[in-house]
Amino acid sequence: MKRINEKGFTLIEMMIVLLIISVLLLIALPSMAKNLGVAKNLGCRATLDLVQGQVGAYEADKEEKLTDLNTLVSEGYVDTVKCPNGNALELKGGTVVEAAD
Repeated sequence: MKRINEKGFTLIEMMIVLLIISVLLLIALPSMAKNLGVAKNLGCRATLDLVQGQVGAYEADKEEKLTDLNTLVSEGYVDTVKCPNGNALELKGGTVVEAAD
């Protein structure tokens, strides 16, 4: 008897497809992990710039120098004084910097 109109994949074809997908993932994952780190660093830089701008706004509104960044949070100028990577920010000489560990 002859089989007519056989449909579907053989086991070998499925294994080849899985091998190709695995190789593509091995190539793509390190690149994605690197990009995540770059994005977090850029997010921290943007947060630094935002908080620095709010320090200037606070000083212009209150006509006094800011001594503690937590004042910006309590006064409603910013929501947080932390970078997206979790590092705290601090005020040194009127400039917002990432706190040293």
